[in-house]
Amino acid sequence: MQSYKISKNLKNDYSLFDSLDGTHPLKEVIPNGFVDYPARLRKGGKVRYFNFNLAKEMGLIPSDHPNQLNSTLEAKILETFSIQIINEYDQLKNKKFPKSEMKDGKYMATRYLQLQHEDKKGRTSGDGRSIWNGQIQYNGQTWDISSGGTGGTCLSPATSKYNKFFETGDPSISYGCGYAEIDEGLATAIMSKALKRNGYSTEESLAIIEFKDNISINVRAHSCLIRPSHFFLYLKQNRLEELKNLLEYYIESNRYKSEWKTCPKGVGKYKFALNKFAQDFAKATANFEDDYIFCWLDWDGDNILMDAGILDYGSVRQFGICHYEYRYDDVEQFSTNLLEQKKKARQMVQTFAQLINYVKEGTKDKISAFKDCEATKHFDKVFENQKNINLLKKIGFTERKTKHLLKKYPHIIKSFKKNYTYFERVKSSSGIIKVSDGVNCDVIFNMREALKNLSQVYLVNNLKKIDSSEFIDLIKSGFITEKETEISAAREKKINSFQNTYIKLLKRCAKLFQITEQELLQEVAFRSSVINKGERITGDAVTHIIDYILKNRKTFDSSQLFEFLENLEKTQNLNPDLTVSRAEFQKNSHFNHALNLIIENREGI
Repeated sequence: MQSYKISKNLKNDYSLFDSLDGTHPLKEVIPNGFVDYPARLRKGGKVRYFNFNLAKEMGLIPSDHPNQLNSTLEAKILETFSIQIINEYDQLKNKKFPKSEMKDGKYMATRYLQLQHEDKKGRTSGDGRSIWNGQIQYNGQTWDISSGGTGGTCLSPATSKYNKFFETGDPSISYGCGYAEIDEGLATAIMSKALKRNGYSTEESLAIIEFKDNISINVRAHSCLIRPSHFFLYLKQNRLEELKNLLEYYIESNRYKSEWKTCPKGVGKYKFALNKFAQDFAKATANFEDDYIFCWLDWDGDNILMDAGILDYGSVRQFGICHYEYRYDDVEQFSTNLLEQKKKARQMVQTFAQLINYVKEGTKDKISAFKDCEATKHFDKVFENQKNINLLKKIGFTERKTKHLLKKYPHIIKSFKKNYTYFERVKSSSGIIKVSDGVNCDVIFNMREALKNLSQVYLVNNLKKIDSSEFIDLIKSGFITEKETEISAAREKKINSFQNTYIKLLKRCAKLFQITEQELLQEVAFRSSVINKGERITGDAVTHIIDYILKNRKTFDSSQLFEFLENLEKTQNLNPDLTVSRAEFQKNSHFNHALNLIIENREGI
């Protein structure tokens, strides 16, 4: 471990860690909405990863703190987060632990609805292997912190399925054992950095504490870790008072955020919260669909945060191309797929509309009454608008040009989107195949490459159409067979229509903004090359990078791993207005190998 000179007052600069003792305002808001556990220090852990930048933003360490551990900081991290709950099994066995190992506070496992439980009203479900460490308020922001892998709770699927409590670490049961694994923590650290950089709300990895046999405690943070499923539990159980208390807490605790500044104080705040929920989920789901991000959305609102933020990266994936038939295999059920996420998000909005009406009126109407309510119609409108914005952005249009094109030429955009979607979703003739964690059917065209390559080709040939065989060569993915490159009369027609609408859109834009077509193409080609870059990280790439990190863990101390992940994050910049120079990367053999893995798996799942 590298070290540096410690100032006399440095120990006091870590004092905010001490507030993470299990205390959280939710305990007062919903006193029956959690199970509280005493905890003890868990020995044998090592700080494998610490997110120095996030810790500075949260006020846990000073803003000028070096990005490296010292013995005092490492001890504070372990003292705060290296804990294990004393669960029901321990209590029934009357296990005793040294007083010196016992933590002073109690840590809550929250209750929320989960459809994989036999009870569909949330009476047995919630945080199965994680607890909430507490909440921090610093520099005008609020942070909720939770840790996964701290022991098996009574809310795990295993406890409800087998009607018994399990000892933490019990090898006879997987999820119910209460442990987490280091690859899960690293996946969160890698993917959350990439997605946050590109505008997604997401929980972030604060720390990973490693134990032997690849076991870990994975510490996560977000401004608010409440899920829709926390609300839906009370809705399904008709517990109006607690539902209203949670809703009031959620609204009031968000008022410090800029997007909540216009939220009314009176009863109008409920409509505001509903519209905000509908808008957030519509935009996020459209972005998931267009960026090929699989989050396993379902109507219970378990695998997503209230602001449509991403969490639980164990099953989250970013695809390189539109693998919309991919389904995660969760042993007893298959997940939704990429395109079904919209339907599930809309059902969440429908359920939240029912919830808001219940709080306002005091009586609960049937869920069917809200299928086409104002909120779900708002969801539909925002979703479609965001889809159009995303497509124009991927072509390479600036935000200003996108705004005007949407207003002036919606019919051309609609025609182009139809052609684009056709090619994006052409499936391989090989059909459904098994993959490492589920099933999939490959698609044969890479539309990110298509938009990047076409803009460059049109720049060279002055916006003239290319022949169909050249078009196919430009857009084909690595999954296409020779037979699938053959061009039928129907596909020939689609190719012509695609190029005609693409060229028409560019010509209209150049005329609208009174610039030459070449000037526009130069701008579009540059922007498209960044937005549709080939080095976009996929779930497959993350898996290989994690394997590489673990095989070479002796050459990665916490500081080196932090810098390694910071460099990876920079490669994932998709904002053409924020260029990242290659000179900014700290190139070494680790970084170069990881970048090669990203490129090799750029079309994977």
